[in-house]
Amino acid sequence: MTALIVTGTDTGIGKTVVSAMLALALEGFYWKPVQSGLTGETDSETVARLGLPPERIVPEAYRLHQPVSPHRAAELDQVEIEAETLELPRVHRVLIVEGAGGVLVPLNRAVLQIELFARWRVPVVVVARTALGTINHTLLTIEALKRRAITIRGIVFVGEEIADTMRSIAEFGGIKILGRLPIIENLSGNALRDGFARGFRREDFAPGAPS
Repeated sequence: MTALIVTGTDTGIGKTVVSAMLALALEGFYWKPVQSGLTGETDSETVARLGLPPERIVPEAYRLHQPVSPHRAAELDQVEIEAETLELPRVHRVLIVEGAGGVLVPLNRAVLQIELFARWRVPVVVVARTALGTINHTLLTIEALKRRAITIRGIVFVGEEIADTMRSIAEFGGIKILGRLPIIENLSGNALRDGFARGFRREDFAPGAPS
């Protein structure tokens, strides 16, 4: 089994859409280990709506009611996220794992999400906006991952093309640009497959691909 972790610089930046795109384009599985917020559509439900078959969506390990940081959502639900027991599910195709929020989000009062990523030892795909402020947020995310010796496969930008911003992040961060997904107004599985075909290369996400 191979796996890719999809993380980002913040919440609400397009990680779920990018995760769905990768799961569809690579014919893989999807897993959201910790879901905070059950009002409205969950991330797994979004991925299902975008066309990934239900049998390729692994159920969440934790489903927490409030849309806040996982550690606080768990406290409000009177449960504790036992990070040491979270292991990657065994599947027979590539597994796309979507993290919660940014890399330094707490899972409980002792463990940050990035520590889980480091233990899993699989490559990470960083998702970032192209909007103002993204250089700082993205370089901080890259630095945090590198300090823990986590392999970064590359970065996926979401939004309009801003060439200098994208170039600056790649050069200062020493990171590969995997592609850019524009904002898609009529979001669908076919639109995501088309977005992948236009802006990405399948070989960049293959096992052992250079970072």
